[in-house]
Amino acid sequence: MVATPIGNLEDITYRAIKILSEVSLIACEDTRVTGKLCAHYEIQTKRISANHHTSNTKLLSIIEKAISGADIAYVSDAGTPGLSDPGNQLVRVALDNDIEVIPIPGASALTSIISVTGTDMQKFCFLAFPPHKKGRETFFKEIANSHVPVIYYDSVHRVVKNLKVLEKFKDDAQLIVGRELTKKFEQILRGNVLEVIEYFEKNNSKVKGEFVIIVN
Repeated sequence: MVATPIGNLEDITYRAIKILSEVSLIACEDTRVTGKLCAHYEIQTKRISANHHTSNTKLLSIIEKAISGADIAYVSDAGTPGLSDPGNQLVRVALDNDIEVIPIPGASALTSIISVTGTDMQKFCFLAFPPHKKGRETFFKEIANSHVPVIYYDSVHRVVKNLKVLEKFKDDAQLIVGRELTKKFEQILRGNVLEVIEYFEKNNSKVKGEFVIIVN
């Protein structure tokens, strides 16, 4: 399970490049996305798709290659596989067939935002993405009632709308918002929930990209 960059292609370990170059096959969330990374580092390894929509039959065919002696790497589109990314299904099938699974650590939006908080993060809660509709208010009530910092991911299409739901339940929430981490237009914004909402409403051009948010 190989972690890959979340934006900046230089954020990959020497070990990850070595593994991806030496394995027999790379299973990918999206072969086109991984193809760009492989082209950048001149990695010629054959790639095959394996994501949330992959059938158990196809997953088993990948595992059969491992049973036959092939070393197989798995990568998601960005970051660490299994962390709000596919990959868990493949790991489960591998473990069920006594295939050794090895983590190759690296980039993650979660750990990246934690590293710049400046606050005590020995305990925190990670809730991944908010539900689109059903369960969204329950999601933000849980955040509002948490006794530890909460981290969640959000998308460009819903981030402001979701912050307004959070504001309804915790109008004094203190936020650290990471936008487009490691990329050209990286931004880290700090303030209370009302200030952050106001900022994004006044700066529509900034409501783009991928978001990771810490709520205190």
